[in-house]
Amino acid sequence: MKISRHWKTLIATLFAAVTITGIASAPAQAAPDIDALYNSAQRNFTDGNDAAGRAELRELLGAAPTDAEALSLQAIWSHYAGDLLALADAMARLSAVDPGLAQGTTNVLGAITAAVGTLPNPLPAIVGPQTGIVALGYGLLPDGALRPELVNRLIATWLQAVASPFSPVIVTGGNPQNGITEADAMRNWLVGKGLPADRVHVERRAGSTVQNALFSTTMLRDLGASSAVVVTSPNHIRRAVADFIVAGTRVVGATTSLEQLVSQLPPPARQGQRGIYLDATRTFQLATAR
Repeated sequence: MKISRHWKTLIATLFAAVTITGIASAPAQAAPDIDALYNSAQRNFTDGNDAAGRAELRELLGAAPTDAEALSLQAIWSHYAGDLLALADAMARLSAVDPGLAQGTTNVLGAITAAVGTLPNPLPAIVGPQTGIVALGYGLLPDGALRPELVNRLIATWLQAVASPFSPVIVTGGNPQNGITEADAMRNWLVGKGLPADRVHVERRAGSTVQNALFSTTMLRDLGASSAVVVTSPNHIRRAVADFIVAGTRVVGATTSLEQLVSQLPPPARQGQRGIYLDATRTFQLATAR
């Protein structure tokens, strides 16, 4: 049977209408929530599920390929995972999107590498007035007294101060107990051992190693110091060194107490470096949530 041109046109029009209606009525695929993916990735990195975090960043970057913070995170955690191809890809894309953030990310990776290679050292460095001595706090007892580990750090600080008599000393730590902060308790101990009161500078706001590094870096600059000897415990020194370098302080010494020294001499295994990566990222001040 021959179909007239009229019927052919009518059938084609009806078919097109049905097709278009079907397409229009099909649910559109929802765009991924970029911020939710970023926040979930950060939580996974904090919780130790790095593979999941990196997968979420890949999904995020598939939808928002110029998200600079996500590219920076992807580079840092690809470095941790030893995924050199993903690291190179993330850095190349980040360099095109935000050269300044790319340079900062490169600095973070360099700081982490330097910190992992740092050896705890109980011997004081010999430095001059352009180098500050920064002692990191440790939680006080409920009555405000010093814990033994903090006394160990202070002994190392005192030895470093005696070896370098022209260097300013910064004691950093908040977390007050019984009305006294870590920094004030540390200052009182050092002054009680003979250091001049005007030589010991108190930073009493910090509640973490990240804040120790950020706040002390500002204080060092105000004092005219361009570098620092960081003093803390052997099992904490590498994380502290990374944070101070990322914060902008050139670390020329990493002085520690003798406690736990031998066990902390070997560089940490990959899993033991996670805290260094986490802290360095936070010191870099990439958003932990948005």
